[in-house]
Amino acid sequence: MFAERRAGLPQSLLLLSGSCLPVLGAVLIAPVLPRMQAHFADVAGVEVLVPIVLTIPALVIALLAPLAGMIADRLGRRPLLLLSMLLYGICGLAPFWLDSLPAILASRAGLGLAEAGIMTCCTTLMGDYFSGAQRHRLFALQMVATSLSAAIFIALGGALGQNDWRLPFALYAAGFVFLPLMALLLWEPARHEPCHQALSRGDFPWRRLLPLYVLTLMAGISLFIVPVQAGYLLNLLQVEAPRDIGLTMGANQFGVLVGALSFRRLSHLRRSVLLLLAFGTAGTGGLLMAFSTSHGMVTIAVLINGLGIGLMLPTLITQVMAQVDYEHRGRATGGFTAALFAGEFMSPLVVLALTGASGSDLSLALAIVGLAQLLVAGICAVLFRGTGSVPSAEAGAA
Repeated sequence: MFAERRAGLPQSLLLLSGSCLPVLGAVLIAPVLPRMQAHFADVAGVEVLVPIVLTIPALVIALLAPLAGMIADRLGRRPLLLLSMLLYGICGLAPFWLDSLPAILASRAGLGLAEAGIMTCCTTLMGDYFSGAQRHRLFALQMVATSLSAAIFIALGGALGQNDWRLPFALYAAGFVFLPLMALLLWEPARHEPCHQALSRGDFPWRRLLPLYVLTLMAGISLFIVPVQAGYLLNLLQVEAPRDIGLTMGANQFGVLVGALSFRRLSHLRRSVLLLLAFGTAGTGGLLMAFSTSHGMVTIAVLINGLGIGLMLPTLITQVMAQVDYEHRGRATGGFTAALFAGEFMSPLVVLALTGASGSDLSLALAIVGLAQLLVAGICAVLFRGTGSVPSAEAGAA
């Protein structure tokens, strides 16, 4: 019965919306961290614990997404997704009532566990329900949706937290809204599809996936360079108005959207060309940032950087999906999710290591990151030159 069901617009919208929920965990409370720190000022180590409240979900996702992928392959995508959505609502809302900073930290770790399951299952189900051009389009739209939601959520967090730092946590009730919708509209895919590449049933293709995971880790580092570092760079250029900094970051997000949307039209190109374009464009933007001497130059630089980032992620997830069949898809997606969030968590640490904690060295650090991206682009052009374009008719529709 389930094999005859066909996914359409309701499933697409639901999976795209579900993919945005981990973004909610990453950015929603960023604007209220100072007020949270003031509220818990008497707690020992509050200066360290409050920032960790923001970052620990990404760390937990990076650590546990592979396990979520294994569970999705063994026990099913839909049960894990529904359980994760329930946990998301419970742990996400908990800080609304908790008045213990360690307890809030524990609830945020639980939120990261839920997000690992949600992100892995939503992406895996996109690969299960759709194939070919539909799958390409959906992965590109996933990048668009998460980028737009990040901008919306951070603005919502600031507005809701204007008078009470706890109020933004109420938005995590979205988990309880999506839970019945997913239970009603999503189903467990059939397990009969063949892989478009010859794979033994019991073999997980580590050799083919490991280079893609390394590139995904680098993509995660690249993704957070502008959101985290652009404000500091503009301050060095004597640009301090929040409105100007926000507009600059908006230019980066616009570039990400255009890059992601361009993936569908460029997906006929060879993998080597796509990765060369993605990392090469991001690296060019990074170098331009490093050598910018005005606000206008920085804006152009982050726009170019965003174009590369937007093309990078749909290219990588599509290539990961192209290597596996149904039996391994959850595990492969879990590895991709872990690598991406590990890169996001590492991004500020990488820049900090390159600057030696000195803001005056930020331009040098950005130049090094940009050069590294250009180097990766050249390596991709050589390493994947024998591979073809993204398959246009992968098996995978449920």
